[in-house]
Amino acid sequence: MSLSSSDSDSTLSDPRSAQIHQIYSGRHLDDHSVYHSDCADDNDADGLADDVDRSSLKNSVEKEVEPVLEVRGGIVNERDLDLEANTRQGTSGLENTRTAQSTRSWADRKLVTWTSPHDPENPKNWPMRKKWVTVIMVSSFTFISPVTSSMVAPALAALAADLHITSSVISQLTLSIFVLAYAVGPLFLGPLSEIYGRVIVLQLSNLFYLVFNIACGVSRTKVQMIVFRFLAGLGGSAPLAIGGGVLSDCFIPEQRGKSMAIYSLAPLLGPAIGPIAGGFIAENTTWRWVFYATSIADGVIQVAGFFLLNETYGPKILRDRAKKIRAETNDPAYQTEIERQGKPLSEVLRTALVRPFRLLGTQPIVQALALYLAYTYGLMYLVLSTFPTLWTSPDYYNESTGIGGLNYIAIGLGFWGGSQICAPLNDRIYRRLKARNNGVGRPEFRVPLLVVAAFMTPAGLFIYGWTAQKHTHWIGPDIGAFLFGMGTIVAFQCAQTYMVDAYTRFAASALAASACMRSLAGFGFPLFAPYMESRADLPLEIWRGVAEEESVCGRLNKRKRKR
Repeated sequence: MSLSSSDSDSTLSDPRSAQIHQIYSGRHLDDHSVYHSDCADDNDADGLADDVDRSSLKNSVEKEVEPVLEVRGGIVNERDLDLEANTRQGTSGLENTRTAQSTRSWADRKLVTWTSPHDPENPKNWPMRKKWVTVIMVSSFTFISPVTSSMVAPALAALAADLHITSSVISQLTLSIFVLAYAVGPLFLGPLSEIYGRVIVLQLSNLFYLVFNIACGVSRTKVQMIVFRFLAGLGGSAPLAIGGGVLSDCFIPEQRGKSMAIYSLAPLLGPAIGPIAGGFIAENTTWRWVFYATSIADGVIQVAGFFLLNETYGPKILRDRAKKIRAETNDPAYQTEIERQGKPLSEVLRTALVRPFRLLGTQPIVQALALYLAYTYGLMYLVLSTFPTLWTSPDYYNESTGIGGLNYIAIGLGFWGGSQICAPLNDRIYRRLKARNNGVGRPEFRVPLLVVAAFMTPAGLFIYGWTAQKHTHWIGPDIGAFLFGMGTIVAFQCAQTYMVDAYTRFAASALAASACMRSLAGFGFPLFAPYMESRADLPLEIWRGVAEEESVCGRLNKRKRKR
């Protein structure tokens, strides 16, 4: 809430006040642009932060304050979306302008902001227990939807027979259409969470998913199944778009690695665990209970989230605070800085909805990581789509549906093991590199483990593809799947944490752009699985996949060296 008179005087008399305000302000996206700056005049229509001269910023950090500031390597460059705003405002008077803006904001007693850097309502200042409850709830939402995407795989033959599906491509489409919705939903749901808040969008979207997932269970035709699967996927895509933004709201960069490890594990572990349960359900009852079971589990998560999930988006929290103060004082002058801009809702919506497309179209970081994650994600769904044929077909291992589903444990263990290794190492490497960089953190400090994952993933693919033959022991493909899963989760955690660190306030939009690309790959790759399985030279196809992936990784590593 606003500062009292005494608080304001003491703050302005403190020579560090402008500097403290600068750190906890809109120019550093960790704190949601809730302070200072003439946003309507100086900011680009996209709403991204103004450019900051790197050398002067680094010098000010080293000389005047403790090393709590993080340089946004992905935002501060000449190619950013805020270039026009940077051109209008010269760098020569930047520091004086910034200090003046800060002083005005602190002196304005009716500007509703955080009361201090230690405001208890700021999610970054929440007790650690409350933060981790939020992580667990968001990860639960993120887990249950991908479970649904793959849980139907072992029951696909029974589903196809019951709904009179004769084409193998249409049969695969009923499986992968759910993932296609993941490419569409985040482009709208992520930006909407940056307007209306994280919780309301997450809860309503999950309710939408729940309704249409139940509808899948009562489908009578293949058209109904495909349409309902797509609509369920739209609702289920919300956690993939919003979850990273929630973690960015709650954690400072040094703490973000562990929370991102759990969150990133959920959407990958879900597709691996789903077929295990789906196999036994299909073996002992009808395929319809695959959808009923996931709906029951999601209903429990929905109810728990209603009680345990709190709003984390700073501008929404401050907007609610301002609304409460206006009601108590009957004074409409109490407003947040965003409210003072006076932009109509239509303009705010347009800006937010366009943002993921602009990020994907103009930001090299988002482009490179989105392409890499899309390729890896597509390969993951391609591998998962080959499991039913590999383990249950008489031409291969000829296992029962339930026993064949147990092989998904291998890739699931890879996901779990990779997350356990990556979580502590990611934060440790970040802290060490930050200390070597004079206490200034950079998103690029998340990259080293990504290089390791870039070699582990194709190695696992090659082992899986080369040993997936009837005369080879079943442990061979499982070892390959384990290594592939481990490399995939490490790559996801590093890449997603990188984007969250680089685009903190707009992390939801950046992750939405990435989710769109990888979901398109997750939808498309399984569709050509039947054609790959019919080829005699399957190892050659795996070799090609390895070569392509190493080529992508090589470009990323080359780009990293140039940076």
